[in-house]
Amino acid sequence: MDDFGINEMLEMQKALQEKYKDKWKPICPDRGKDQLLWMIGEIGEVIDIVKKHGGEKASQEAPLREHLIEELADVLMYYNDILLCYGISAEELKQSFIGKFEKNMSRW
Repeated sequence: MDDFGINEMLEMQKALQEKYKDKWKPICPDRGKDQLLWMIGEIGEVIDIVKKHGGEKASQEAPLREHLIEELADVLMYYNDILLCYGISAEELKQSFIGKFEKNMSRW
């Protein structure tokens, strides 16, 4: 299976936003807060699955696992919308991630 990267997700989200541009608010910094709140709601749904069924069951039982993955996909969709709202590129995210990773690797 091929990697599924940020650039591909961003392009898919752009296409989705374009398709519904007449129904949804435009992607812009002012919309970022709303998208963050929607993402938190989706994270809550992920937490509910794990809390209600336990991590072991949620990761192994096929229908429950499918639901968990679907909710995580929702989180990623909002996450990518947030990147679009604030004009954050995959390269900027990569550089920041690498910097944070290196900082964490040298903490202890």
